[in-house]
Amino acid sequence: MCEKIFVTGIDTEVGKTIISAVLVEAMVADYWKPIQAGDLDYSDTMKVRDLVSNDTSVFFEENYRLKTPASPHLAARLDDLSISIEQINAPRTSNNLIIEGAGGLMVPINDEGDFILDLVEKMATKIVLVSKNYLGSINHTVSAFEMLKSRGLKVDLLVFSGHTNFETESIIEKHILPKSVLKFPFFEQLNSRVINEFSCNNKKLIFSGFS
Repeated sequence: MCEKIFVTGIDTEVGKTIISAVLVEAMVADYWKPIQAGDLDYSDTMKVRDLVSNDTSVFFEENYRLKTPASPHLAARLDDLSISIEQINAPRTSNNLIIEGAGGLMVPINDEGDFILDLVEKMATKIVLVSKNYLGSINHTVSAFEMLKSRGLKVDLLVFSGHTNFETESIIEKHILPKSVLKFPFFEQLNSRVINEFSCNNKKLIFSGFS
């Protein structure tokens, strides 16, 4: 059975796009980001495509391409648009699909009360939560987990990106109890070779989260 794997994070700039590239490469999966706000000249879809080495993965077009790097509800309003969650449906594919969210779970996507969390609940069959070690990340990570839990959802793969902090990671893992934990270290430079090597070395661990 093909999975719809939703990659969400505890904040902006925690590594969702990089981890999406890792998953696409490791699983030879397809990729889709429903909402892109800002950076249209070099979108997250373009970044993931550049970081992936295989020539099999399909990169689907975004449903909404918004000009302003802001919360989707505001970026859409500035573009004189309104985002409808009913009109966001995963593209058809016979492959596993990596879906990248925008920001964190409680990022509003419109003025009607819909959040990224609602997209996760609507379409995800598996969930990846990306965390990053900084002061306050325990609270942010556990809070994100509790939001998912309140909807009857669980974390299949927990990812720590960047520099390691054993104490922080340990208490988060004990609370969340994910099926699998992936640690993506800090790299001075990221390119397709780095992503390919890391993906190959961690393929078994990644798949164990979705089995």
